[in-house]
Amino acid sequence: MQPNSDDKQWEYTGVINEASRKWWVLTGVSIVSFLGCIDLTIVNTAAPDIGRDLRTTVTQMQLIVNIFVVALSMFMVTAGRLSDILGRRKVLYAGTALFGLASLGAGLAPNIPLLVVFRFLQGASCAVLYTSSSTIVSNAFPESQRGKAIGTLFAVNGIGLAIGPMLGGLIVGALNWHWVFLVNVPLVVIALAICSVSLTESKADTDVELDWPGLVLLALGLSGVIFAFTFNDTFGWGSWQVLGTLAVGVLALVVFVIVDRRQRFPLIPFKLLANKLFLSAVTAEFSLAFFYTTALFLMPLYLSTVRHYDELTIGLMMLPTTATVAVLSPLVGRLVDKVGPIIVLTTGFAAFTLSAVLQSQFDAHSGIGYVAAAFVLMGIGWAFVLGPAAVAALSAVPQRLSGLAVGATWTFHNFGGAVGLALGMTLFRGFGESALRGGLATQGATAGPWTAEVVAKPGSAADLLQQHAGLGQPAAGDLVDSLFAAGDRAAMLLLVGTSLVAMVTIFVLGRLRGRDQGQVAETAQEEPADLPAS
Repeated sequence: MQPNSDDKQWEYTGVINEASRKWWVLTGVSIVSFLGCIDLTIVNTAAPDIGRDLRTTVTQMQLIVNIFVVALSMFMVTAGRLSDILGRRKVLYAGTALFGLASLGAGLAPNIPLLVVFRFLQGASCAVLYTSSSTIVSNAFPESQRGKAIGTLFAVNGIGLAIGPMLGGLIVGALNWHWVFLVNVPLVVIALAICSVSLTESKADTDVELDWPGLVLLALGLSGVIFAFTFNDTFGWGSWQVLGTLAVGVLALVVFVIVDRRQRFPLIPFKLLANKLFLSAVTAEFSLAFFYTTALFLMPLYLSTVRHYDELTIGLMMLPTTATVAVLSPLVGRLVDKVGPIIVLTTGFAAFTLSAVLQSQFDAHSGIGYVAAAFVLMGIGWAFVLGPAAVAALSAVPQRLSGLAVGATWTFHNFGGAVGLALGMTLFRGFGESALRGGLATQGATAGPWTAEVVAKPGSAADLLQQHAGLGQPAAGDLVDSLFAAGDRAAMLLLVGTSLVAMVTIFVLGRLRGRDQGQVAETAQEEPADLPAS
């Protein structure tokens, strides 16, 4: 499980005792990584308050939320490669400082254009935080403790991703939307102070040059494709905005592959994808984000629309997922140290599959224990995939490529999230509207163009049905429950299918890798030194 130790390391001469230094590294890096993960999801619940204050349109609000993901995806691989070449500590400091300044700018932004710019800078800087954090922690700990350390880091990350919406609602309720961003600033200062006295520098001991053509083409391609999937709900799949950016993105990615394969120092060594362990990590990251972006959208929607819980109760009901991630991740890290990542990843997707099966049967009469069991299973899956996927990626490459490995897998992570949410919501709307039209026919009411609005606005769906279809409150409420159940079932069955595919794929890759273990030494002699064979 240990990557090749071929990095250039600098001797630590700081003020912290060497024995405790690695734990201070983990603390400082976890803070900035946690902030980056929170900012990926925290703005969702602050969006209505921002919209009222700055008088934004729905499209502008989606831009504020989603431009972060576009920037994150654009620079993920580049950030990982820069950390390998220039030095991980140096790049982490720069990314953390930029994140703090961008958070300050976003919190003080007086208008939408400036807020969008600072959100873009937040996303770009978080590409550094995500890629550098795991490689720095991996380098700081010995092999025997690496899984535990990365498990702890990703427990913190998982909590940040999961509690972001709830925390955003609490901050907005207690203060205002500005503090959703401003709260980052003092924590960034604390993290920088801890890192400044604990981190040592490490980077690849090579004369590798940055692949600038590949960098530009990859950024253009990823941003185009991610934009298309992210904003399809805003503009529509047939719009020129979506089709145009998708075409530009796909073309740029095709040219990137052609150009990058001819470079002396390619941005992405494509032979990595022939590495079964690395391919397992890519599959896991893509499928993980595919699952949780859709599930985290539908779970609170079910609790609010069908069960009519308030925001505090919804937050408490989400605790089985977030608490499970927090408790299990460090334990899972130790398990990875003992049995390797493949078995753990396979188990994680089995838990995701069971969770999605249970959630596909949610309705107004589902018991609290049944709902909690589904949410706990999701937390188990999350804990068994998030950290082990990073361990698999780092274990598949030598340390001098660790930043690149994390950047590449997180790029697939972001792409999986965009694709998952787009497909999940398409199924939810399609099956939900079909159930709505069938229910209206049963009630003797006539469907109209407004049915799409009912599905798109579940919070006011019952009122819209009373207004347009003339239904009474009980009938309207029952119809809303049925349309949600139909849409939710379709989206969750999609997650069942993708989780099963991921589980089987990773299991098969693990078996193939095990079969090839006896040939690794011989094969490695035929491979480039920086690309392990399995």
